[in-house]
Amino acid sequence: MKTIKIIDKKFCESITASELQERVKQLADEINRDYEGCEVDFIIILNGAFIFAGDLLRHINLNCRTMFVRLSSYEGMWTTGVVKQIIGLDERLVNRHLIIIEDIVDSGNTIDNIIAELSDQNCTEVRIATLLFKPDSYKRQHEIHYIGFKIPNDFIVGYGLDYNGYGRNLESIYTIIND
Repeated sequence: MKTIKIIDKKFCESITASELQERVKQLADEINRDYEGCEVDFIIILNGAFIFAGDLLRHINLNCRTMFVRLSSYEGMWTTGVVKQIIGLDERLVNRHLIIIEDIVDSGNTIDNIIAELSDQNCTEVRIATLLFKPDSYKRQHEIHYIGFKIPNDFIVGYGLDYNGYGRNLESIYTIIND
């Protein structure tokens, strides 16, 4: 089992780089099929989703636009429960098909926040694509349309996810080892 250390925590590999790439390609194929003949706007939630979004979008064969929002709800290893908007949307999205790209959906607070912001835009539809989903933590009612992997409620790093800013560059997903 491959293990790493980031700052003061140890992590073990839980999803390999090849598993990630295979699943991202499958998600792109689903989106391409679901939106064939349509234009789609992708809203990428920074910072964590940038690697997933980049890999996903390289496989998207649709006419599409990308835009970014930066939201934050974590400090260290824990969610604060409060979503802070650091960079917001500045586009009009009336009559548009939107897909929100998230790195991980756990409590659903971030998704709730962005969907509330989009509610007055009169979009054709809003869907959610996430690389990782923690069903045991999810407390909201919004459907998650495209899920890469369902995972337990453990703290993870890698492939865009971080621990105090470190570990985003790892090509695999690593789960914390509780000593």
